Amino acid sequence: MTQILKKLNGGTVEITTAILTDLKASLRGRLIDKEDAGYDDARALWNGMIDRRPGLIVRAKDVNDIRLSVNFAREYDLLIAVKGGGHQIAGHAVADGALLLDLSQMKAIHVDADKATATVEPGCLLSDVDQETQLYGLAVPLGINSTTGIAGLTLGGGFGWITAKHGLTIDNLRSAQVVCADGQVRVASATENSDLFWAIRGGGGNFGVIASFEFALHPIGPEVLSGLIVHPLADARGLLQGYRKICARAPDELTIWTVMRQAPPLPFIPEVWHGKEVLIFAVCYAGDMKEGEKALKELRDLGTPIADVIGPHPYAGWQQAFDPLLTPGARNYWKSHDFLDLPDKAIDILLQALGALPDPQCEVFIARVGGAMARVAEGATAFPQRKAHFVMNVHTRWSDAAKDADCLTWARDLFAQTTPFSEGSAYVNFMPQDEAGRVGTAYGANMERLRKTKAKYDPCNMFRLNHNIVPVMAAQAAK
Repeated sequence: MTQILKKLNGGTVEITTAILTDLKASLRGRLIDKEDAGYDDARALWNGMIDRRPGLIVRAKDVNDIRLSVNFAREYDLLIAVKGGGHQIAGHAVADGALLLDLSQMKAIHVDADKATATVEPGCLLSDVDQETQLYGLAVPLGINSTTGIAGLTLGGGFGWITAKHGLTIDNLRSAQVVCADGQVRVASATENSDLFWAIRGGGGNFGVIASFEFALHPIGPEVLSGLIVHPLADARGLLQGYRKICARAPDELTIWTVMRQAPPLPFIPEVWHGKEVLIFAVCYAGDMKEGEKALKELRDLGTPIADVIGPHPYAGWQQAFDPLLTPGARNYWKSHDFLDLPDKAIDILLQALGALPDPQCEVFIARVGGAMARVAEGATAFPQRKAHFVMNVHTRWSDAAKDADCLTWARDLFAQTTPFSEGSAYVNFMPQDEAGRVGTAYGANMERLRKTKAKYDPCNMFRLNHNIVPVMAAQAAK
């Protein structure tokens, strides 16, 4: 049966049965069309708002399958999408009518404990990486939802509980195996294809398909001092004022983030508070626990908490603590800002919005990132925002499609009202699909170098289904 697929620059192309038979015979993985079992599973994404139907799916097993797929897309001028964990909020990993390169079956991990490195394939989730590295008491800085894919997280930057101590995920990337648009497999590192290495550390999937990552690891765990402190949202103004002061002088080992939402029915929260608005401090101390207790005293002395469940927890378990609130399939829309500070006026706007949550699953999340991350030069990687700052994510989440308009309006209004207090930068992993205009802002002074690097490795913009960096030549031609 022939297949009709979208071309890269518009129109369609018919791929004959004979061509498909040859491709299938060449792959170690599977070639899946719309009639095959596994099609819906391969195209499924974490964000339930995204429901797209690719024309054909290659479920890759190794780097050769990736290379064959890229060459196939180039030969027939196909629109190609690349899916790792499928967690990105914008849903760029799948496109209607495109060739989908699904990397989810490439999940091998090799830890070299003597060298403190891990080689990780792109289909791994964060939980896969933590599980393997923690067998040796080691970890790489990752995000906070363990169902996130390692590839998307890394290519966008990657921050989490140990970023202040050990840097962003990209700061711990030592090398990567990249299949570029010309079908060549290149090693990107500080000594090989260093321009490509610079670009993939924050530049997203614009420069090729990553077949494997090599990360530096750090001793951590198996337990860390971590947990939650829950307060009434009515006390949030004073709590956030105290929080910003504590963050300004916190040691690198201490990470404190805030979540403001309706209290979920967790067993340690008194039932009378379930469904009521709360502020939650989420805490991790990546160091000696006795020192951690001292470092946390000021935070624990703030206000009168509803619950305080900070204590020793397995590091891998703490990495999964928020998973129950972030399960796949719900409808999600995010809007985010970077703030150098949390001025009182911004706090007041946040609290007003939190008094009118459009759904019980909605929340505002504020992360403080700094420490080791902020000691890297702005131009050292494609990720540009290296000042210590607060990241606000308006995490709008709901299940009923009838609430779409209310939830989207709430998020966009809060984003607009807090824009005057923002730094103007953006974290690409938090950008939804309707923010293509923010790509230049996200990369700031690094944008022109990224466009030139894109022109070198992907001059035809094959890898465009992402927060796209248009190659210089293509941008000039469009003028």
